[in-house]
Amino acid sequence: MAICFELVVNFGDNAEAAQAAARINPKPWVLRAGAHRIPLHRPLVAKADSYIELSILPMAVSWGCGLDGSLPRFQLTAAELTELGHQLYALVAQFGGYVAAKVGWNPESLLDPAELRCEWSDELNAGSIHGLVLSEELYAELDLSADYEVFRPGYRWMPYRGEESSALTAD
Repeated sequence: MAICFELVVNFGDNAEAAQAAARINPKPWVLRAGAHRIPLHRPLVAKADSYIELSILPMAVSWGCGLDGSLPRFQLTAAELTELGHQLYALVAQFGGYVAAKVGWNPESLLDPAELRCEWSDELNAGSIHGLVLSEELYAELDLSADYEVFRPGYRWMPYRGEESSALTAD
């Protein structure tokens, strides 16, 4: 099983917005993480359960990612992954028409509105899922008690605090 550090975005049924986001040309396609220069894989758009999902993965950062092929993996510290994460959030800030977005290790399970309602309601109300971006519509629908900040017009979030040292980091 792959463990992927990535940006994942739920576009609901908005195929046009997902395709527009996939065509965006981030300048550059290479991000910095400490002394490392890390290219991005091209965005992937797929149907995930009841919504359209876009994923953007940095190359050779994940564990067992098929897209990386035989590339040697970057051994990144938590601080370097955090730097990479902030740049991925800058990228999603350019998108529109999505429902939810998150950067991190396999964040897909945090983007399905039904799962957020059922599985994550306590964490959402406590505001403990840092980095989760929600459309204003989903934010209102979830009727959250925590005070989420404005991410950009039309979106709220609990600000990204970065990655912590773990078995997935070099520190």
